[in-house]
Amino acid sequence: MIHFARFTRFAVLALSAVATAGHAQDYPVRPIRVIAPFPAGTGPDVDTRSVTAELSRVLKQTVVVENRPGAANRIGMEAGAKATPDGYTLVVATPTALCIVPHVYKSVPYNVERDFAPVSLMGLVRVGLLATAGLPASNVKDVVAQLKSKPGSLMAGNVGVGSGNHLAALLFENRSGAKFHHVPYSASAPFADLVGGQIHLMFDALPASYGNIAAGRLKLLALTGSSRHAAYPNVQTFAESGVTDFNPVFGIGLLAPAGTPHANVEKLSAAVKQAIAQSQPLIDKWHSYAGEIKGTTPAEFQAFIKAESAKWLEVVRQSNIKLD
Repeated sequence: MIHFARFTRFAVLALSAVATAGHAQDYPVRPIRVIAPFPAGTGPDVDTRSVTAELSRVLKQTVVVENRPGAANRIGMEAGAKATPDGYTLVVATPTALCIVPHVYKSVPYNVERDFAPVSLMGLVRVGLLATAGLPASNVKDVVAQLKSKPGSLMAGNVGVGSGNHLAALLFENRSGAKFHHVPYSASAPFADLVGGQIHLMFDALPASYGNIAAGRLKLLALTGSSRHAAYPNVQTFAESGVTDFNPVFGIGLLAPAGTPHANVEKLSAAVKQAIAQSQPLIDKWHSYAGEIKGTTPAEFQAFIKAESAKWLEVVRQSNIKLD
């Protein structure tokens, strides 16, 4: 009887393992929902939809994007953190949501390390210093020289205190010794005022502005990166301009709720890489605005989050930013 009981337990465990492996192998067997914690039609939303369309083809399942904007990405991120960890609800996040919001806000309803399983980065874009066309400065050295002689004489716009482009401006101040007059926009993006000359400068990725750059309505004074970008060979890096150790990047990445089966996470990561590699139009699109669409392993994405979080925590502490 004892041997039979042991055999029975072994058989049950073996059958369970086979069933689990079979389930993982079959995944996904129904549509996948991807929560996007930003408004429909914005740059991150457009990028999310373009990648998930390719992901749907690879996985041979419908991938539905559900926008859950609000509260500096916190609403959508919380929904993703609390979703059933089965691989059928995922969340797309920006470095702001992962690496800035947790340091800036007193109340954050999710913990990046505890509540999420990183799947893959989907793309990174360099950050540029954008200037209104009428600004006399033609490079970063001119901007720094003016601000050192007349601190606060140039207005730098952002999409809100504690936002990615606000902290990029603060990081630039720390690295260069220049001081801007910061102009936060709470309800509307500052791009119209930048084009119109009401503000002078803005740190941002290029998807929302590269059309205005091409048309001559905005000037691109510099780009982050260790070398010049092939799409903008005449634009200096910040390091070339004399501002070293300034290399913020923006982008998007895919996460699953913590506890999602490892096999499903690995399959999703591989699928993201394949989805990106098979779409030359997508690769070309990201390249056109100084970006690189790329998939990573879960471990690589986790390392990226850790490094970016440490960088922005330093800026937040130095600037003493804390929001409710």
